[in-house]
Amino acid sequence: MSISGWATIAAFLICVIAMTRPLGGYLKRVLEGERHFLAYGLGPIERVFYRLAGVCPREEHSWSQYAFAVLAFKVLCFLAVYALLRLQAQLPLNPTGMSAVAPDLAYNTAMSFVTNTNWQSYSGETTMSHLSQMLALTVQNFVSAAAGIAIAAAVIRGFARRSAAAIGNFWVDLVRATFYVLLPACVILTLFFVVQGVPQTLLGSAQALTLEGARQTIALGPVASQEAIKMLGTNGGGFFNTNSAHPFENPNALTNFVQMLCIFAIGAGLTNMFGRMVGKERQGWAIFSAMTALFLVGVSILYWSEAHANPLLTALGVDPSLGNMEGKEARFGVAASALFATVTTDASCGAVNAMHESFLPLGGMVPLINMMLGEVIFGGVGAGLYGFILFAIIAVFMAGLMVGRTPEYLGKKIESREIKMTMLAVLCLPLVMLGFTAVAVVVKPGLSALSASGPHGFTEALYAYTSAAANNGSAFSGLTANSFWNATLGLGMMIGRFFVIVPVLAIAGAMAAKKVAAPTPGTFPTDNGLFIGLVTGVILIVGGLTFLPALALGPIVEHLEMLHGSAF
Repeated sequence: MSISGWATIAAFLICVIAMTRPLGGYLKRVLEGERHFLAYGLGPIERVFYRLAGVCPREEHSWSQYAFAVLAFKVLCFLAVYALLRLQAQLPLNPTGMSAVAPDLAYNTAMSFVTNTNWQSYSGETTMSHLSQMLALTVQNFVSAAAGIAIAAAVIRGFARRSAAAIGNFWVDLVRATFYVLLPACVILTLFFVVQGVPQTLLGSAQALTLEGARQTIALGPVASQEAIKMLGTNGGGFFNTNSAHPFENPNALTNFVQMLCIFAIGAGLTNMFGRMVGKERQGWAIFSAMTALFLVGVSILYWSEAHANPLLTALGVDPSLGNMEGKEARFGVAASALFATVTTDASCGAVNAMHESFLPLGGMVPLINMMLGEVIFGGVGAGLYGFILFAIIAVFMAGLMVGRTPEYLGKKIESREIKMTMLAVLCLPLVMLGFTAVAVVVKPGLSALSASGPHGFTEALYAYTSAAANNGSAFSGLTANSFWNATLGLGMMIGRFFVIVPVLAIAGAMAAKKVAAPTPGTFPTDNGLFIGLVTGVILIVGGLTFLPALALGPIVEHLEMLHGSAF
């Protein structure tokens, strides 16, 4: 570990803190329909869009109507993406003549991008045409991220409103998040990436002459525009197979730093929006503080692990001060790679600038745990906030049990219905992560896709299903997905997304209908250090009790075997 490495981590955290409040204020103005500077130019376009779509912006939805709108929209998106991928050979903007995507891969990819997972069982530069990259994948990067922001806004309204029957209009929230947040920011980011050397062209490829005299074909395309929304929307799907380790996606240290900031930007801003909408910014800062504490624990462990060389190589004479550089880009080094891996798995983004499978066992365990905790450390856009609120409900429920009074959160009583919905949303993730892993490591189609045996092969399988259910999309890189994996991972993505969204919206609807109880001396405060410590402890304990046995079979035993001279 080095001073410069810690300085990079500190500078990143300072930048995140600095942009949280301005972004939170802007997000609130956008989602609540208040005046903001972009409304003057884009407001007329927004109103025309509503008229063409037949949407009345003043009409709001109950939680069930909101959930139905979300699901209907996602079904239409899935069918559109699937059709585009299956028909891409007959469609324009296919300069390299890409063939149609196979049915199982088209299903997996469509489900992946519709759920904001962006798991990729393919190499983008050799599978997708420019039209598929832009019209199918990049469009879903926008609308899946916007849907997450919309759902977060609806959930916040559930806690902010009193005796209300509605939690907003999904179509209005979707349009506003796209028009006023994602599109303008991505235009600026795209131009920045182009200036830094990221391609943005409709050409298929370029020919280069190597120093050895051979000719090399270098894939090109509309990379910068996809890169911008990939990061800001915490989508993570790369134009190229090696994702943000590719110099055309992530050319230098500056773009690397900006990409990490983009991953956390909206998730951090939503915590402040939460505080503003419920009428007390301290509530938002409490959530932000708990998320930051979990982030710092993860990045510290991962940086510490990767700053040490593999002991098997040290025994052969490798300089231990170099750290573990296997699978990392020399232009980023250990610190920036460890920080990127932590950020991308905290925020369910899934973009990578280093190969997580090449991390040391304990280092590779950190991204795995980040995803297992359920997208609550800033998390995906929107998903991180409403995922955290689920654990906040559990925390205040436990606090209520300890003092013998009805639990409350923000003055609203937490009753049996809310607890049932919370547990349904929280338990569906480990069911998918552990259940599918158990099947995959005992059946032939599952085992045949793994590149390693022993605990490392088990971790490959566990990481894949964890990434799918957590809607992260990153992989351990050694997995070669076949039809079995494409089908089960697609199912895992669907359950991990929608089996959380529907219960969360049901909770929002129930909370919106309740009155706010006046605080009493016995009211448990949810904006101080005690609450931060309690909810952080709940997240770690729930994750530890659920996943520790699986981690013991994978990275923990692999670490112990490594210390005794064995590798897998």
